[in-house]
Amino acid sequence: MIKVHHLNQSRSTRILWLLEELQMDYEVEHHQRDEQTHLAPASLGLVHPLSKAPIIEHNGLKICESGAIVEYILDQAKQGDLRPKKGTRAYYQYLEWCHFAEGSLALPVIASLLMQMESRDGSQAMDGYIAKELNLDLSFIDATLSVQRYFAGEHFSAADIMMTVSLEIALSVNLIENRPHISRYLADMQGRSAYQKARTYG
Repeated sequence: MIKVHHLNQSRSTRILWLLEELQMDYEVEHHQRDEQTHLAPASLGLVHPLSKAPIIEHNGLKICESGAIVEYILDQAKQGDLRPKKGTRAYYQYLEWCHFAEGSLALPVIASLLMQMESRDGSQAMDGYIAKELNLDLSFIDATLSVQRYFAGEHFSAADIMMTVSLEIALSVNLIENRPHISRYLADMQGRSAYQKARTYG
């Protein structure tokens, strides 16, 4: 059985959501953020040297990084069809968005979140760059969702799980205003029963 090391209010929600969608058995080991610093606890460092969530353990393996864990779980799944067939247009869309979630979108979104958490005076050198990247990324996403329901086309896939959590962070710092297609999409994702179950873990 897959063990998920889950840090509350973190991207490890992706992994719980995926497992729920696939109806796979799993166990959860909880790790709670420090209430003052909001940082991960030392207990995660005892599991993996990077001390970051998500981490899974299965058959003697320990794997971190959301994208790698998603692919591993999809390889283990005996049911569900959350990865399009290789070689198809949908598959390459799926692949692009899975990488986009952490490769392009996560950095400016997390940077924006951190900037809103600290006291800052005056203009900072990175502000213009981050604003430009966010506008570029979110405009691209909104345009994509204006012509298709999901990121890999017309069928829900694990790419949607990867992207939704990053978009929710953007939403939490008021970056989704005037992006109607992203707003519609997030409402759809948050209505899924597997998503709702994953969120019960905090």
